[in-house]
Amino acid sequence: MPTHLWPALVTLVALLLYLALGINVGRARVKSGVQAPATSGDPILERAFRVHYNTLEWLPLFLVSLWIFALYWNDRIAALAGAVWIVGRILYATGYMKDPAKRGPGFGIQAFATLFLLLGGLGRVIYLLAALGG
Repeated sequence: MPTHLWPALVTLVALLLYLALGINVGRARVKSGVQAPATSGDPILERAFRVHYNTLEWLPLFLVSLWIFALYWNDRIAALAGAVWIVGRILYATGYMKDPAKRGPGFGIQAFATLFLLLGGLGRVIYLLAALGG
């Protein structure tokens, strides 16, 4: 039976979320009439763009940490933390689109999930290296 199915599912859902946020930028462009490559001139477009871009900024840190944690610690716990990250990004996006001042809780949730995966994965790799004497 294949292993790491849960982290794979979380990875794909995270990428679908990123795709949806990109589509949201396109919708905001059409609604505002602001043509590419401009990213300013309409508050809704600016918010949608920042939500999408900020998600891109966090994706590498999140995905690499997710997979290192899954491979060297526990794939189900990694998937659970990954699901928390996705919920945090959704809360971040909806809060930011309503009012940028409301992005904090979602940002904090996804940042906590990422740090959990990053530090947990780092700790486990260091532990395994020490155990192997290397």
